[in-house]
Amino acid sequence: MIRIAARPCDYALEPGRAALVVIDMQRDFIEPGGFGASLGNDVTRLQPAIAPIAALLAAWRARGWPVLHTRECHRPDLSDCPPAKRERGRPPLRIGDPGPMGRVLIAGEPGADIIAALAPVAGEWVVDKPGKGMFWATCPPAGLQARLQGAGITQLLFTGVTTEVCVQTSMREANDRGYDCLVVEDATESYFPEYKQATLAMITAQGGIVGWSAPSAAVLAAIAAAAPAG
Repeated sequence: MIRIAARPCDYALEPGRAALVVIDMQRDFIEPGGFGASLGNDVTRLQPAIAPIAALLAAWRARGWPVLHTRECHRPDLSDCPPAKRERGRPPLRIGDPGPMGRVLIAGEPGADIIAALAPVAGEWVVDKPGKGMFWATCPPAGLQARLQGAGITQLLFTGVTTEVCVQTSMREANDRGYDCLVVEDATESYFPEYKQATLAMITAQGGIVGWSAPSAAVLAAIAAAAPAG
């Protein structure tokens, strides 16, 4: 057991049973010209999360621990994209429209790819999700819950974007399914800094009603002290 200094109290990480989850670090959200920018957002606000996620990935990979990446994307025919999602607001580019990185948020298009700095390696899970949360309509035929249970995973450490939307939704879904969840504070970002801080407060309120939070430095230090690589 590895104890991580966290809020609202220490988090007890079980080596091999804790998966690192990297939510939606895709070009469409991180880079200029993608879906995030089309909504009027300053995409540079997400970039500070990249280095902490890379450091966490290195630590997990060195120890052979499980890693899970998600991508929010849809089928080319948009059969898994509700009209209410596609038609909301007035963005210059809607889901499925052609853009600088191919069709926006469509599986297989360049914009749906995870950024090169955090690209998955062989053996890591890549879960395509049509919604905000990572459990809904993913990993057919049995679903993500069954796959995680089959791998013996009981803990999930969350990183990625955006804090208040896909990260929080996935973490709440996981909490309802019985996972012990921790969000890594500097390894997640939002286009709206105040939303990020509010989300972290909500997650850890009332004794950790949704889960724990900790900075990446605390996670990495605890792992290095208790479980040297190799």
